[in-house]
Amino acid sequence: MVRSRKALLGAVALAGATALVLAGCASGGTDTAESEEPDDSTSAEVGGDLALKIGTALPVTGSLAFLGPPEIEGVNYAQSLINEYTETSGLELDVVHGDSGDLDNKAYETEIPRLLSENVSAIVGAASSGVSLQFIDQVVGAGVVQISPANTSDAFTTYDDNGLYFRTAPSDVLQGDVHGNFVAEQGYQTLGLIVLNDAYGTGLASYITEAFENAGGEVVASATFNPGDTTFDSQISEVLAADPDAISLITFDEAKVIVPNLVSQGFPAEDLFFVDGNMASYEADFDPGTLTGAKGTYPGPTPDQVQEFVEGLDAYVEESGADALSDYTYAPEAFDAVNLIALASLASGSTDPADIAAKLQEVSGGTGDGEKCETFAACADIILDGGTADYDGVSSPVTFDDVGDPTEGMINIYEYQDDNTYVPYEG
Repeated sequence: MVRSRKALLGAVALAGATALVLAGCASGGTDTAESEEPDDSTSAEVGGDLALKIGTALPVTGSLAFLGPPEIEGVNYAQSLINEYTETSGLELDVVHGDSGDLDNKAYETEIPRLLSENVSAIVGAASSGVSLQFIDQVVGAGVVQISPANTSDAFTTYDDNGLYFRTAPSDVLQGDVHGNFVAEQGYQTLGLIVLNDAYGTGLASYITEAFENAGGEVVASATFNPGDTTFDSQISEVLAADPDAISLITFDEAKVIVPNLVSQGFPAEDLFFVDGNMASYEADFDPGTLTGAKGTYPGPTPDQVQEFVEGLDAYVEESGADALSDYTYAPEAFDAVNLIALASLASGSTDPADIAAKLQEVSGGTGDGEKCETFAACADIILDGGTADYDGVSSPVTFDDVGDPTEGMINIYEYQDDNTYVPYEG
């Protein structure tokens, strides 16, 4: 059955850094993956021994490679804490890493079959919605759970995925609404868009356009480019010719080429707006002051809102000998994805993907009858004592609805400084 789209109920302002919360519910039912009688190789009583193996398909190469380190280390950090508790929980987690690449280099074409050949119960990834759409049928067709820490396209809400696809980042319905309204609230009357022509780019562009125009503005140009393009002169010319008050860039690291071109032609950086696909530190890419005053949105908490998590992650990364992180985008969402998979496995007493999928909504609190907990260990104790755990994540409470979408999430707004790094927008 095709998944039914959930209804957007509203958004509520949060204190502190500018952020919004999405609350939603399913507008209809869906087929849920039902477990068959598990065999001895995948099943155990709750509290028994479980050897859980998952894979990752996250960007090591390609236009989203800057998101790879925080997401990968978020997975590794979760694994380390889960395995510290193995003696008590009986669950041991093994992680097989893979490269999702992007729509240009297509690393996923070889990596997904390799991961599936490892008999993983779940795959964490991809970061790019467009990339996930290239292999979701292969993963769920193999009966394996897919959970993305960063997919935001609304295409997944209604995707026919046999109840096996989940994500810990809210959809672009929310980000588009926040972004478009924020640009309008800054006093801009006209907006130009430069948009990646894939499911993520065009979907987000449509929601930004809807929000901006509902707020009284007008989108005067929307120029698209294709994945793999390296020159953007025609798109830049098209948008500048429309003389917009502001420009939103819905890109990945193509922004490294587009921004200097726009600025060199006299477009003010303070009138540029970014999204999660290109919200990154450009300290090493641009001259100081290039991005001063530019602003942008992306889903997830600020580092200050997850300071304890960031400190723990940094300590783990240092101890493991990996390169220190300079960006934490989607690290909390990746961390939460792994914890939820492990808790669903523990709650079902199984490593069978269908059994895990059937428990993911429950352990996220989506069934509404669990006991709140914020760590794998605390949630595992509840499960082992015969209760129902409701994991509230680092990135958000998560709380999956019956189509695998989180019903709660944050969209934060940031502003670039003279060194081309960003901080929470103060207003």
